[in-house]
Amino acid sequence: MSGTTRPTVVVTGGSAGVGRAVAVAFGRRGWNVGIVARGRAGIAAAVEEVEAAGGRALGYRADVADPKAVERAADAFAEEFGGIDVWVNNAMVTVYAEVEQMTAEEFQRVTDVTYLGQVHGTLAALRHMKASDRGTIVHVGSALAYRSIPLQSAYCAAKAAVRGFVDSLRTELLHHRSRIRLTMVQLPAVNTPQFDWARSRLPRKLEPVPPIFQPEAIAEEIVRAAHDAPRELWIGTPSWLAIFGAQAAPALTDHYLARHGYRGEMTSQAARKGRPDNLFEPVDAKRDHGAHGRFDAQAKGRVVAADPLWLHLGLIAAAGLIGGTALAAARRSGQRETRIAAR
Repeated sequence: MSGTTRPTVVVTGGSAGVGRAVAVAFGRRGWNVGIVARGRAGIAAAVEEVEAAGGRALGYRADVADPKAVERAADAFAEEFGGIDVWVNNAMVTVYAEVEQMTAEEFQRVTDVTYLGQVHGTLAALRHMKASDRGTIVHVGSALAYRSIPLQSAYCAAKAAVRGFVDSLRTELLHHRSRIRLTMVQLPAVNTPQFDWARSRLPRKLEPVPPIFQPEAIAEEIVRAAHDAPRELWIGTPSWLAIFGAQAAPALTDHYLARHGYRGEMTSQAARKGRPDNLFEPVDAKRDHGAHGRFDAQAKGRVVAADPLWLHLGLIAAAGLIGGTALAAARRSGQRETRIAAR
C-alpha cells in the first residue's frame, strides 16, 4: 500500500514503557510503526502519539505468547505498510518473589512471554524478511541476561534464554550468508510502569535498582542498534559493571546480591495488597499509562552505550598498558640495583 516510501518497524510491547518510547522514537523519524500489545487503551494512545510525532502507526492486539497471533500481526503490518524492515522484540512480564513462593504456572507464563515471545516475533519477522534477504531484528535484553539477581528468577532465566537463542540463530544466518541482521541490547534499570504492574509477593513497593534511566534515552540507543546492528549493545554503565562483575567475580557478586539485592528492589513503602498485575491480563485495557513510571524525579535523561567488543578491547589495552608500565618500572629498578652493585 502507500507505506512503501517509509521504512517500517514493528515493536512488541509497544503500548507502554520502553516499547512505547521506541515506537515514538521511530515515529519521530517518519517511520511506519506497527505496535503489538494487549491493552486497548495503551495501543490507541501509542498510535496517536506516534502519528503526532510524524510517523504512521497501526496497532494490533495480540499476546506474544501466542505464535499464531504474532504471525497474524506481522501479516497485517506487512500488508498495510508493504513490508517489515525492523522488528523490535520488547514485550515482557515478570514476577517478584522467591523461587519457592512461585508456581509452575507463573514460571511458564514468564517464559512464554519474555523468552518465547521473542522467539515468536523472530520467526514472524524472518518469514517476511527472507524473500528480500534484508531486515534487522532487535532483541531487547537486560544486564540480567548475564547476571541473575534474587527475586526475579523467571525473568532472569528468560533473558538468558533469549541471549542463547540469538547467538544460535546468528550462526545459522551466517552459515547461509543471509543479510538479515540480529542485534541484542542489554538494558539497565528504566523508569517504566512495570514496577506497578508486575506480579509481586514482596512486602514493599517495587523499584528498579538505581541508577534509573528514562525510557526515551534508552529508546534512542535501541534505534541506534536497529540502524548499526552491533552484535550486542550494552546500554548504561551499570550494565557494563554488572556484566563485567559477573564475568570477573561471579561468587563475590553472588554474596553481594545475597546481602544487598533484596533491599535494592524495594522502596520503604508498604506494598498495596490486591493490586492488579499484568501477568495474564493487561492493566492498560481501559486507561493509558504511557512510557514513564513513578520515578521521574530519580531518572536520568541521558545514557551512554557501547558495543562490548570495544569495551573488551579497551580492557585488554588498559591491562597491557598497566602490565607494560609495571614491567618497565621493574626493569628500571633492576638496572639501578645493578649500577649500585657495580660501584
